[in-house]
Amino acid sequence: MPQKVDNPATADGAPAESSGVKSARRAVDLIETFAANDVWLSLSDLHARTGFPRSSLHGLLRTLLEAGWLEADANTARYRLGVRALICGTAYLDRDAVVPFATEALERIREKTGFTAHFARRNGTEVVYLETRESQRSTHLVSRVGRTLPAHATALGKALLAELTHDEIEALMPSALTALTPNTITTLEGLHAEFAATRERGYAAEVEEGTLGVRCVAAVIPYRIPGTDAISCSMPIAQVTDDDARRVGELLAETTAELGQQLRRAGIR
Repeated sequence: MPQKVDNPATADGAPAESSGVKSARRAVDLIETFAANDVWLSLSDLHARTGFPRSSLHGLLRTLLEAGWLEADANTARYRLGVRALICGTAYLDRDAVVPFATEALERIREKTGFTAHFARRNGTEVVYLETRESQRSTHLVSRVGRTLPAHATALGKALLAELTHDEIEALMPSALTALTPNTITTLEGLHAEFAATRERGYAAEVEEGTLGVRCVAAVIPYRIPGTDAISCSMPIAQVTDDDARRVGELLAETTAELGQQLRRAGIR
């Protein structure tokens, strides 16, 4: 009678289960590499960015291509994300019970202010944009939905990071913070001062820290502790004064407080 093998090995001697988990992890890392780059990538590009063996990359690329997660340019042997990524990303939004409520709030904010409004969620040290309502005067035609930015460089992120304790922030944030503009705060000391100001006034603010020519205010939607979601308003520097920004910030704090109550009444946590 053949002996039972509890943990079969692959050809290279690694346990099959371990090898499968490793391949799955590499497939996820590869998809995230494509998501982080807005250019077509070749096998050599991917090898340089991930360090994965070329033999593994060949198999992963073929599998992801066949599954629709990637598409290929036959003329250049380069790849980019495929339509499957969009389908799965849209499914996330379709199944999020908060999005319809937040969308209504964004439309009210845009109507009252005339400026672009965003709904976002913190994911570690980044904020992910889940919904946007562009100003009718905006010349920006590309939706931010699905895009990420460093939390420390945005009003959205600062509002959400201010929900955490000092020790939680210290454990989460890296010591070296990337500057998106010359105005980006890049020290933890500077961020802690910003968080204290945010807690005191009830909303976060930034002036050209994420994008030159734009200032933003943001407030957390208080339906979870600590808050995970926030709404912001982006305003062209040339069109607003400090008083204008303060009034918009107070409007956001009022709107998000009402939205938080609405979500809790609906049983959404």
